[in-house]
Amino acid sequence: MTLHLPDANGTLRAYEPRTVPLAFTPGSAFTSRTVFSAAHVVADPYADTTPDGPAAVDWDATLAFRRHLWSHGLGVAEAMDTAQRGMGLDWAGAAELIRRSAAEAKAVGGRIACGVGTDQLAAGTPGEVRAAYEEQLAVVEEAGAQAILMASRALAATARGPEDYLEVYGHLLRQAAEPVILHWLGPMFDPALEGYWGSPDLDTATDTFLEVIAAHPDKVDGIKVSLLDAQREIDLRRRLPQGVRCYTGDDFNYPELIAGDDKGFSHALLGIFDPLGPLAAQAVRVLDTGDVDGFRSLLDPTVELSRHLFQAPTRFYKTGVVFLAWLAGHQSHFTMVGGLQSARSLPHFARAYELADGLGLFPDPKLAEERMRTLLNLYGVTP
Repeated sequence: MTLHLPDANGTLRAYEPRTVPLAFTPGSAFTSRTVFSAAHVVADPYADTTPDGPAAVDWDATLAFRRHLWSHGLGVAEAMDTAQRGMGLDWAGAAELIRRSAAEAKAVGGRIACGVGTDQLAAGTPGEVRAAYEEQLAVVEEAGAQAILMASRALAATARGPEDYLEVYGHLLRQAAEPVILHWLGPMFDPALEGYWGSPDLDTATDTFLEVIAAHPDKVDGIKVSLLDAQREIDLRRRLPQGVRCYTGDDFNYPELIAGDDKGFSHALLGIFDPLGPLAAQAVRVLDTGDVDGFRSLLDPTVELSRHLFQAPTRFYKTGVVFLAWLAGHQSHFTMVGGLQSARSLPHFARAYELADGLGLFPDPKLAEERMRTLLNLYGVTP
């Protein structure tokens, strides 16, 4: 059953879909690395809402997807940018997501960490930013989840320099009940975060970031770095205090960063591990045995798909993630909160399907083919 897929030049190419998926076996947590998948949310397709209205979430499908990730041994990084924080999911929706997912994690024995931000605010003084962080931190801690202190658009807009970051983060770390993960999200993921840590110069910003950690090493479980610069991440993780983990958020270079070198390695907290969950879990289990080459042989071929999904404008990678979840049968529709399903082109979807199908990611290749054919027909593509 040949599909005719459009490319960026507007021409159609013939593609023969895969007929047999790869087999992935659920399993327990890993021994050599701590690995989180930042998980997407499933919209309620029947909700009468608008792109700028409150998010309407299909809670059953959203929690079922998290159970899928936990069944393969992955941790869930909840209410992060992959869940469309600040791009369709507001704080009220995120708070509900945190409470529901944390309760589900407790019920099934899954690991969970949740995003703490300031998206109640569009802007504010450093004191107001601190209070917004405190409100969200309380929700996450009351839910029994680990906290991930996310980068704040409001702080980026109001901070006068590094001193404001040191004050706000220092206050939060002093009051955190348990060690947190600090999240540095680069402007390619969110342009509003340009100049985070008080400087557009990344070397200067890194020094401030490390100063925050050095002042409170007992309150920092690890850092999550999403700058899409492998060497900068390697240099940064070598400067971390003993016992502070580096969780890669580099969706371009994750295999080499997780594999590491003779001076260390990165753990993982990745959006691409949403569609790659079972395959990524299998690769990490191979790494648990000490087989770095086997790990790389499984994970390296996935990088082309990841780079495609995360191509500029990188912040729209969520659209490709949800598209693949629909093709894989994890949800019954391709609708997103905020209407973000419109954020990528048909040629982008076609290439994402081709790459994912080639990797054997779809549990039911026939279903994926039928759904891809439906999308093509919707766009007016006929054999």
